[in-house]
Amino acid sequence: MLEQIETGDFVDVASGPSVAKLGLTKGGSAAAEKESWDRVRRRLRAELGEDVFSSWFARVEICAVVEGVAHLTVPTRFLKSWLEAHYAERLRAHCIAELNAPHGVSLSVRQVAREGAEPRPESPAQRSRTSAVRAPSPVNAEAAPAATALPPCERDLVDACGTLLDRRMSFQNFVVGKSNALAFAAAERIAAAPAGATPYNPLYIHAGVGLGKTHLIQAIAQEARQQGKRVAYFTADRFMYGFVAALKSQTALAFKEKLRGIDLLIVDDVQFIQGRSIQQEFGHTINALIDAGKQIVVAADRLPTDLESMEERIRSRLAGGLAVEIGELDEGLRVKILGSRLEALKAAHPSFQVNPDVVAYVAHAVATNGRDLDGAANRILAHATLTGATVTMETAEAAIRDLVRTREPRRVKIEEIQKLVATRYNVSRADILSERRTAAVVKPRQIAMYLAKALTPRSLPEIGRRFGGRDHTTVLHAVRKIEKAIGEDRLLHDEVDLLKRMLQE
Repeated sequence: MLEQIETGDFVDVASGPSVAKLGLTKGGSAAAEKESWDRVRRRLRAELGEDVFSSWFARVEICAVVEGVAHLTVPTRFLKSWLEAHYAERLRAHCIAELNAPHGVSLSVRQVAREGAEPRPESPAQRSRTSAVRAPSPVNAEAAPAATALPPCERDLVDACGTLLDRRMSFQNFVVGKSNALAFAAAERIAAAPAGATPYNPLYIHAGVGLGKTHLIQAIAQEARQQGKRVAYFTADRFMYGFVAALKSQTALAFKEKLRGIDLLIVDDVQFIQGRSIQQEFGHTINALIDAGKQIVVAADRLPTDLESMEERIRSRLAGGLAVEIGELDEGLRVKILGSRLEALKAAHPSFQVNPDVVAYVAHAVATNGRDLDGAANRILAHATLTGATVTMETAEAAIRDLVRTREPRRVKIEEIQKLVATRYNVSRADILSERRTAAVVKPRQIAMYLAKALTPRSLPEIGRRFGGRDHTTVLHAVRKIEKAIGEDRLLHDEVDLLKRMLQE
């Protein structure tokens, strides 16, 4: 039975016989319905444009009009959820006008029919799960347009080890500029290379937060996968979790063999891989793959030589290929990225307009990274849609005020602190990291720990690990001691203040 339907509702099928079968007996002429549905499609195409129509409505099909309800089907749950969330009213209005469906529209997911079997609408349990699905927010907004620009997919993009890839992070959606052109060219070259060919091995991409490295390596994974290569994409934490879980379940050998059987291994945020046994396995894996002519791609936030917590032989192996940096976004590139974000948002909100002068202003003001540009685009859209006001320079300034206020001029690394303090106090960086406890070494070590706590977001345990594997209580003691000394000794206060300025400039 169909659920009780109120006039004008966007409804769904609860249970009962096939909609298609009902349509043959109650829905009138199938040919007339198809002709009316074609008119609905023409209306949607004219109203929304070819790109949006192709993305979201090209694979919507009509089954029947039953008791005043237009029953439509779509191939995926994601598409069903997206249409219900963003185009329900528009679709309902056109169906009422053209299909004689005064009671609204019903959407269901087409089942993959077995031979001789009829398609069935979703069960209540399936529909309950589906209704919780919404269009995904950008996982990595570094260089990907909003979700509205993406066509729905029949299947999820999953790598050889079961990791779900973000379809938005493709080469087509990556905005190229001077700061990332070399990394983009190297990534395209590797993705296009035949299995077994390794143009640059390993490819090591390093960049700060929000500059596009995750987008780029996911684009490599997707392109290589489409060419039939076996791809394994890991974040550092997922690699560690997979290895530890394999050890606990006594399937470590199968885990290792699976990794060694792929064509392309991609690891993101490699600087977070910790633990002696996990690092050893990671090192064995990349050695085995490189020796077998398989491609390795690694992303991190620093150069291989600056991976202080990583074993030396792994750092050496990673540095033996092509290391490419993605630099800061220049203003021209920020304008292009922000423009692509706003155009993608406009696909779902046709009345949303932003003047080029406003785009230029926002791109100049938000000078940090791609994620903040995403935030700026979303804030401007929210101000425009919630207030109904035209986007002006003043409304844009109000929308992005928090992003501009919280912008940090420079990101300081612990390694930079250690090197500067060592030079200032005429000791070596190795001395600061060593177990030596002479006064000539202890003081600069404690000052470096204090600066690491003051100028970086790292936790006390992380700082301790970066200072020769010390305990967090040692770092806390050093921080408190220097804080007290600064308050009592004006010369030390000025000296530490000068070090801060030098690090932040």
